[in-house]
Amino acid sequence: MGLTGFLLKAIGISLSGVMAPGAVTTAAIAQGARRRWAGVLMAVGHGIVEIPLIYFIMFGLGVLFQAGWFRIIVGLFGGAFLVWMGVGMLRNKGGDDSPSGRTADAGPLMTGLILSIGNPYFLLWWATVGLNLALEARHLGWLAFVLFALVHWLCDLVWLTILSFGSFHGTHILGPRSQRIVLQVCGIALTLFGVHFIYRAVEILRAA
Repeated sequence: MGLTGFLLKAIGISLSGVMAPGAVTTAAIAQGARRRWAGVLMAVGHGIVEIPLIYFIMFGLGVLFQAGWFRIIVGLFGGAFLVWMGVGMLRNKGGDDSPSGRTADAGPLMTGLILSIGNPYFLLWWATVGLNLALEARHLGWLAFVLFALVHWLCDLVWLTILSFGSFHGTHILGPRSQRIVLQVCGIALTLFGVHFIYRAVEILRAA
């Protein structure tokens, strides 16, 4: 397979992971309800973690992501952060200017960064599917490897921007009440994702 064919395959596989419903998608919608370009900043925060990660997994770091103790730490840390965000949104009854809402708002850039570090499914994806793509890119040469990293991040950037942009304009067209509803729904979803992350971490700990 040539470089063009590989990049097209990488885009397809990347989009299947990027567009899957999950904590990052929910956070982008929630952040976007208040900030039009939140998705861009989330993608930057995500890239700060992901781009070096793509390089390091070439040297065996992917094995670390599959270790039980590592998955426990990531699950507990990421789960706690999601619960904190989710509960803060549920307490936010006043929209953008609510003090409780600001308290649990880490900002889009930091949210993208933390949800990358603390998402066990993201790390497992890179330890399996992502690792295979990275190895294939490396086999085609360093140019292919660099282009693969760039293309994958651009998939994140485009999707998160679409989510935040759509959320911002949708809630502002429909009014403050719709914005509060979006934040409440996202708050519930993020809390449930957080509880699930913690539950999975505890399961791994009990099985150890």
